[in-house]
Amino acid sequence: MFDIIVIGAGPAGMTAAIYARRAAKTVLVLEAMSYGGQIINTPEIENYPAAAHISGFDFAAGVYNQAKELGAEFRFEKAVEIEDRGEEKRVRTPKNEYAAKAVIIATGSVNRRLGLEGEEKLIGRGISYCATCDGAFFRKKTVAVVGGGNTALEDALYLADLAEKVYLIHRRDSFRGEESTVTRLRERENVEFVLNSVVRTLHADKKLSAVEVVNKQGEKRTLAVDGLFVAVGRIPENRNFAKLIALDAAGYAVAGEDCRTQTEGIFVAGDNRVKEVRQLVTATADGAVAATEAIKYING
Repeated sequence: MFDIIVIGAGPAGMTAAIYARRAAKTVLVLEAMSYGGQIINTPEIENYPAAAHISGFDFAAGVYNQAKELGAEFRFEKAVEIEDRGEEKRVRTPKNEYAAKAVIIATGSVNRRLGLEGEEKLIGRGISYCATCDGAFFRKKTVAVVGGGNTALEDALYLADLAEKVYLIHRRDSFRGEESTVTRLRERENVEFVLNSVVRTLHADKKLSAVEVVNKQGEKRTLAVDGLFVAVGRIPENRNFAKLIALDAAGYAVAGEDCRTQTEGIFVAGDNRVKEVRQLVTATADGAVAATEAIKYING
């Protein structure tokens, strides 16, 4: 029996483990893959307080080592189910079953991919899913943004202040995002809309050099770009726990700033939660809050 089981070893989950251990609670962290989450794909972090110019991998390793040194136990198994037994929660993996007084779900979300050949290999080598994380690396360069929602529009606007040229590629002739942002983009001389078009091919040697787009008429166009920012949505990793936590239409866990779910003793933290800003700093903040609330719950 652990005091707290944390599902997910991203920044939110590992921060939760640190806070729980500092409160002398026993902690088990379950992680399906490797520690660090999405941040390990970021070549350089520049927007985290007091940690400027650190790679995502080094940042994640630092948090992991800190949690380990404090006594958090890590097991690399995928949590597939949570059973609520009131004061006891059971977390099952394909191999084992673990018990705890409280559970923090910090499984995060994954960026929806374009599904193109070579896409995964080019992450961090020209392809990014976070303009505010990686945009600064493309100052005075040419980039493209794919998507038609608010995230894509805001990414394009943000990049327009940094890059020499920004292509905004969308599969329809109108955007789903706010018209006011579209208007602001139209006013930017260095932004070009590429509508009714989809990216079909990535051109690269060691890093991205161009993308080939195809419009509805079947006409092809090759755009020379240094970076491609994909903003076609995210997929939260909550489906295994939908019986115990409320989800919104997009699959994000419904919880307030206290990170409490509808089930007593189950908390959520990080990018899998309904929230306005999904950044490294807000993920770690969620981890701290979720652990603090879990400790309150355990202590009664």
